[in-house]
Amino acid sequence: MFKENFLWGGAISANQCEGAYLEDGKGLSIEDVLPGGLMKEYTQEPTEDNLKLKGIDFYHRYKEDIKLFAEMGFKVLRLSIAWARIFPTGEEQEPNEKGLEFYDKVIDECLKYHMEPLVTISHYETPLALAQKYNGWTDRRMIDCYLKYCLVLFERYKNKVKYWITFNEINSIIHAPFMSGAIMTPKDELSKQELYQAVHYELVASSKAVKLAKSVNPEFQIGCMVLGVTVYPLTPAPEDVIEVMEYDRKTLFFTDIFCRGKYPYFAEHIFSEHGITLDITEDDRESLKNTVDFVAISYYSSSCATANPDNGEPTGGNMTRDLKKNPYNPTTDFGWQIDPKGLRYTLNKLYHLYEKPILIAENGIGMIEKSNSNSDYEIQDDYRIEYMKRHLLEVEDAIADGVEVLGYTYWGPIDLVSCATAQMKKRYGFIYVDREDDGSGTLCRSKKKSFDWYRDLIKTNGGILHE
Repeated sequence: MFKENFLWGGAISANQCEGAYLEDGKGLSIEDVLPGGLMKEYTQEPTEDNLKLKGIDFYHRYKEDIKLFAEMGFKVLRLSIAWARIFPTGEEQEPNEKGLEFYDKVIDECLKYHMEPLVTISHYETPLALAQKYNGWTDRRMIDCYLKYCLVLFERYKNKVKYWITFNEINSIIHAPFMSGAIMTPKDELSKQELYQAVHYELVASSKAVKLAKSVNPEFQIGCMVLGVTVYPLTPAPEDVIEVMEYDRKTLFFTDIFCRGKYPYFAEHIFSEHGITLDITEDDRESLKNTVDFVAISYYSSSCATANPDNGEPTGGNMTRDLKKNPYNPTTDFGWQIDPKGLRYTLNKLYHLYEKPILIAENGIGMIEKSNSNSDYEIQDDYRIEYMKRHLLEVEDAIADGVEVLGYTYWGPIDLVSCATAQMKKRYGFIYVDREDDGSGTLCRSKKKSFDWYRDLIKTNGGILHE
């Protein structure tokens, strides 16, 4: 059973929904020069084909959208703050007041409906100027830039925001170093030394942010977030099992530091294998001891690993293209494997390791959907309802197993621009937004069938899962 104070809600990010990319003093972010999505190359300046520059115009329509979230009964809205709205280049001495005023209004609108704002401080939205000047997180000076930004947010919202996430899917820097780490060096030219140095500086920044947050308000709850890659061996061959162990370490490397306050035992082997010698100070080691209050994960699908690259069929998904499809799991329109039981498995694995509350910060299904009018309930998305129902039944089983699950914020409660491909056609929402990949459309909002189902789910605190 879900506890009475379970945090039901949804999750969005500034760069995928706000638009208004240079309005009210905002500076350019790395997303403003990523018109093709996370695995594509960046451009030198924004281009007209980048849908994120306009997003779904949440910047001007936030009241309408939050009202719809409130109609579903959201207990929490996970949102991100665009760093470049607050510090346009990342290095100003004073924050941009107009940017802060926008988030004042968004947060107040949430609180008006008794909806907890859960703020992701950095969600793939590093100011572009910091990428250009420092090559992103490869430079230690990024830590102070980030902490200055954090302090402004913590002090501004110390009585309004309780839950914070330091970095979105921090382990994604391994797969997408520009989008996740603002590293301008092309991925195929980036050395392991540079990559893991950037990882270290981000981890130190996150840990220092935890300490800083508690100094502002000891009641703050600060979480880390990782891309919840669930991997099974493709076969029972021992070599495949070892391959899974190696892949898991790409995630546990981060969560061990966040939750245990030090590098895991296997880190030294990774560093030795790749000839990595990190710049780690004693202050860094002390800072890492500031562990998080909860662990947040994104979970969409699972994959398989094998020691033989000729075995199996390549999987879909944003950052798992080196993995293989599981023949027992169906796939979405975009090749993502649907594996509800994998969520129960992942929740148990992480809770067994750390015994910290876990927030399911992202879970959802993106499908191709088309509405020919702006009428409510035209889209009968029973597949989305079935996807959520099956996953949430597994969450309920994980809770029965003893896992402390903090909440569930469905990814994309309103259609927004895809992170993976920067398109609108991959639609996650309970709310349809009239906008197409070519930028056309009225931006009118309309409800899908899943809107009422999710409303009833929250109202019954999961009770309708058993009807």
